[in-house]
Amino acid sequence: MLKAIKIFFEQRMSVELVAGDQQHQLRLATAALLIEMMNQDDKVHETEKQAVRQALKDNFMLSDEESAELYQLAHEEVKNATDYYQFTRLIAEHFSQQQKIKIIELLWQVAYADNHLDSYEEHMVRRIAELIYVSHQDFIQTKLRVQKQQS
Repeated sequence: MLKAIKIFFEQRMSVELVAGDQQHQLRLATAALLIEMMNQDDKVHETEKQAVRQALKDNFMLSDEESAELYQLAHEEVKNATDYYQFTRLIAEHFSQQQKIKIIELLWQVAYADNHLDSYEEHMVRRIAELIYVSHQDFIQTKLRVQKQQS
């Protein structure tokens, strides 16, 4: 699986922010967290899938094909993961505070994609915010900003 991920990133994506494998792992970690969010309420809606793909496309400046491939790789990674700590650890260690807040924003966007915020979804965003060291104030401000965009 790791070989497939490495090949995907080497062939499809430029490395801009962090060198080599680390950049690939950060993108995969972000995608995996978004997929975990999509799966939180046990009802995966097409709007949630689309929100994840669009978030990957916009956040990492990917083509439709690249974001679809990253989505699939992350989906496989999530199936094999025992928890999301392995993903949050990478983000906590290597992303700037602004990038971390952006991850929280993307999680809220996926959570609200089906026009319903489940308590499990809110709990997950709160937990991830804690694990990647996003303040409660930024957590709330980001939630309110996404709610306003959804209205």
